[in-house]
Amino acid sequence: MAEKRNIFLIGPMGAGKSTIGRQLSQQLNMEFFDSDQEIEKRTGANISWVFDVEGEHGFRQREVKVIDELTKKQGIVLATGGGSVKFKENRNILSARGIVIYLETTIEKQLSRTKRDKKRPLLQSNISNRTVLENLAYERNPLYEEIADFKIQTDNQSAKSVAYSIIHLLEKM
Repeated sequence: MAEKRNIFLIGPMGAGKSTIGRQLSQQLNMEFFDSDQEIEKRTGANISWVFDVEGEHGFRQREVKVIDELTKKQGIVLATGGGSVKFKENRNILSARGIVIYLETTIEKQLSRTKRDKKRPLLQSNISNRTVLENLAYERNPLYEEIADFKIQTDNQSAKSVAYSIIHLLEKM
């Protein structure tokens, strides 16, 4: 991969987008961004607070702006929020400006990876986490599939192993 094209990681919460993104950026010597962290940095508040105050729609509006700005950069790895694909504008931007990699995981692995995480606003409800994750998968998985250039199952692999798999895929391009 002579030219450093943008790499965008999409997938559900708990798929490993941020962890794998950091690994990938280190191995490829590319700059790493996490859209959720960027929103937190710009607002000075955590994602849960933004959700509480502005609602999901307000958060998603911020997300569109951040994704638009970040994807204009060259040679970056971007870990997106799990719901970023809900907005057609984000899907179009991601598809047009880089290589989109769908990090796929099972509901069981998501439950395991997120069980102690209190920073995920969609899991802070009276509905069981399994039900929430199943509903999100039903809504979002087709959207991930729609824009993915590649799909990688992350369940039984380390972040480093997934990063190497991605690099191998990119070298074949």
